[in-house]
Amino acid sequence: MKADIGLRKRLIVIDILLPILAFFIFLGGWPFTIIIAAILGAAAFELWRLFHNGGYSPSLPVMVFFVPTVVVLRHIFNFQYADLWLMLLICTSMFIHVIRQQKGIKTSAVDFAITIGGTVYLGWLGSYAISLRALEDGVYWVLLVIPIISLADTGAYLIGRLIGKHKMLPLVSPKKSWEGYLGGILTGTLGGWGLAALWHIKVASILPFYGVIFGVVISILAPIGDFGESMIKRQFNAKDSGKFLLEHGGFLDRVDSSLWAAAIGYYLIMVIAG
Repeated sequence: MKADIGLRKRLIVIDILLPILAFFIFLGGWPFTIIIAAILGAAAFELWRLFHNGGYSPSLPVMVFFVPTVVVLRHIFNFQYADLWLMLLICTSMFIHVIRQQKGIKTSAVDFAITIGGTVYLGWLGSYAISLRALEDGVYWVLLVIPIISLADTGAYLIGRLIGKHKMLPLVSPKKSWEGYLGGILTGTLGGWGLAALWHIKVASILPFYGVIFGVVISILAPIGDFGESMIKRQFNAKDSGKFLLEHGGFLDRVDSSLWAAAIGYYLIMVIAG
């Protein structure tokens, strides 16, 4: 009964979020950039809080400034000036953590690495959503790539609950099973094929077999993002990164695999359809 209530709450959140995200995807431009920057900024706060509650002191101002900033820069300049962004991030972070060590914070060296690593992870990978949308027929590429990992996650969750017996990485993510993972690959692949076939009706360049390739590759690789976030949460004995999205946890819990999917999807398009 408790599991059924949890599933219903998950579906309610999905029913609310999907139309909102689809609306901004279709709008594109600045509205899409702003919503992605806001989501990733919230995820940066949640990541900072996980480490902060675990006894570390990464720089919250740096993380919540530089993560949305790289998203905006990607929208305006594409990949141009990315080196300037990285240089400013590194130098600003080091300056802040040097000053903090002088003030007596004992974890400053590790905090410096967390600040840079967390910011690059969320900002750099997350901004590939902007690069995807900026492609020709980008709205349909986004609506192919991102739903694949959502379908794979849903399939893995449902099939894992039904028949999952063999744990994948129990010390990292205790509930994930090989049966669920394989089920996620199946649902992601079938979903990718179906979406590509649907979008092919509107965009001739998106071929149905692209969906199979995208589905297989993304469903196999992108869940590593989920395991990566679980690695961090397990270290600090946290179940979720937040509670804003009810049974889905926080924003970081929802974007962990999508970060990988966006980056992988972008380069698959460059190789296959570019």
